[in-house]
Amino acid sequence: MNSNSYQVIARRWRPKQFSELVGQDHVVRTLGNAIELGRIAHAYLFVGPRGTGKTTSARLFAKSLNWENGPSLEVPDDSEIGQSIMDGRCLDVIEIDGASNNSVEQVRDLRDECQYAPSQCRFKIYVIDEVHMLSQQAFNALLKTLEEPPPHVKFVFATTESHKVLPTITSRCQRFEFRSIPTNLIVKKLTEICEVEKIEVENDALHAIARMAMGGMRDAQSILDQMISFCGKAIQQKDVLEVYGLASTSQILDLEKAVISGDYDLILKLTDEFSQNGLDFYRALLDLSENLRSSLVNSLSSSGPTVAPEQIARVLDELKQGESLVRSGLSEKANFEVTLFRAVEAGRTRSIDQVIRKITSVIPQESKKKIEFKTDPQITEQKLTKDLAPASRTEEDIPAPLGSQSDELPGTDSYTSDPSTPINPSEKNSTETNCIETGVVTEPEMDDANLRLQVTDPEKIRARMDTLPPGVRQIVDEKFRGEYFAIEKIDKGKLI
Repeated sequence: MNSNSYQVIARRWRPKQFSELVGQDHVVRTLGNAIELGRIAHAYLFVGPRGTGKTTSARLFAKSLNWENGPSLEVPDDSEIGQSIMDGRCLDVIEIDGASNNSVEQVRDLRDECQYAPSQCRFKIYVIDEVHMLSQQAFNALLKTLEEPPPHVKFVFATTESHKVLPTITSRCQRFEFRSIPTNLIVKKLTEICEVEKIEVENDALHAIARMAMGGMRDAQSILDQMISFCGKAIQQKDVLEVYGLASTSQILDLEKAVISGDYDLILKLTDEFSQNGLDFYRALLDLSENLRSSLVNSLSSSGPTVAPEQIARVLDELKQGESLVRSGLSEKANFEVTLFRAVEAGRTRSIDQVIRKITSVIPQESKKKIEFKTDPQITEQKLTKDLAPASRTEEDIPAPLGSQSDELPGTDSYTSDPSTPINPSEKNSTETNCIETGVVTEPEMDDANLRLQVTDPEKIRARMDTLPPGVRQIVDEKFRGEYFAIEKIDKGKLI
């Protein structure tokens, strides 16, 4: 074959009809319905990863709008206008590289050319690739024309970085999301290509190529073209792994088992093999993450004994955090090993919920008893004060009550209480809190049958509480956990 006329597989197998576009059925359906219903917008924005068919779809759409008997989604192969559009020879379908034509002067020239009618087609279509590379001044120069273009003008923008496109541009376009192509569809298309090209290739080799392409059909076709140049008419998996430095499927499975089981020796052994064979550690980390993701899905859907989903999820989190370290670190091998060791430690941890579920599952059902705590709703002041008596003092040694007349400050209101009257705990606590925090107490709403509380200065209360023996003070702090405003009597017999 003459080298001057040779075309790479990616160009020769570029889709010529929408039916040949792989993995973008939602785009084909929407554009087809728009053509059939006559609802053709003036501007479209195609967004997605590289090699997924954005520019190809723009050409196919231009061909569908402009062929002689159109508009129609399917265009015959013998259409002269259609062929010229696909070859890039049509004067009315202008493809512009946004990276090299990003100045405001060039956009102004484009805006002036829009006013002229098409020379041979129905519409004049501008396809701007990598539109996010336009400068902000160029975007601003395009805004008015983009919002209200002449009826014979259509715009198709393509970009891999939609976040860099100004919102004022995005809002004037119909946006189409091009997805990464699944591995099985890439393998199916590569198989078709190899059958036509008379290439013998192992199925594992095709899967390795599709794995390398990471969802891009053009990348997969370029890799296949390179492997044909390397191997000739027969391609095996080991050839692909050797050329691109990939770890085999069995090696990735062994690495996954080592991480899940915490086998550090096996991790170090496999890492040494990767280093000796010149394998790509970053690619191995991505393949390991993909395998663990599949294991996570299986563990969630399987009822049999499998690895805990929480363990796999924590391992995946550590691998994700280590991607940038492996990719941009000074030592790929060392960073790869550290990432795997961290993943092992993360997988060994257990959440509290998981531990509780595990314990609950092994306890017999009949031994599970409900524990109830009962409290006395009514606590009398006599019972409360008797529980506070120290063991080392007699009743004569007890200081005078904090609520006595000698401790009252001038101008302080006082309330007397009957020790035999039951105390409502909620009312007592609310009154005590008010007394301690503010020093100002208003008489609570009580009838004659309820308790009348004594009120004194908060500072004197705290000072008198500090004179209590340590044992009594510990009971006050730990058992009752409260602040008290008066101590009338302490019976040491209650504390012995």
